[in-house]
Amino acid sequence: QVQLEESGGGLVQRGGSLRLSCSASGRTDRPYTMAWFRQAPGQEREFVAGIRRSGINTRYADSVKGRFTISTDNARNTAYLQMNSLKSEDTAVYYCAVDLASTVVVRTTVDEYDYWGQGTQVTVSS
Repeated sequence: QVQLEESGGGLVQRGGSLRLSCSASGRTDRPYTMAWFRQAPGQEREFVAGIRRSGINTRYADSVKGRFTISTDNARNTAYLQMNSLKSEDTAVYYCAVDLASTVVVRTTVDEYDYWGQGTQVTVSS
């Protein structure tokens, strides 16, 4: 079992920045991928960014490339999502997720992830 706890969401003006954190606890003694997904009202949950625990492999959705950066602190079993130049279309509930599969690449499909956090709201005002 892996438990995930997100923090860092909130209200920010367009063009502003936020940093989300996701802390993992439980069975974290193995390689895994941590990723962020988001879900806007009436929309499907979509992949945002992911990182292998090694920190070597990352992957981003095209919509956030160049604006968002994912990183990991293995000592704290924590992943971060730095979000800059926020747009109104970034407004969503952001979920942290863990994929326990031993893959080299970061996977992007919701069904491939084994554990999920409760989500944190990010609202970008115009």
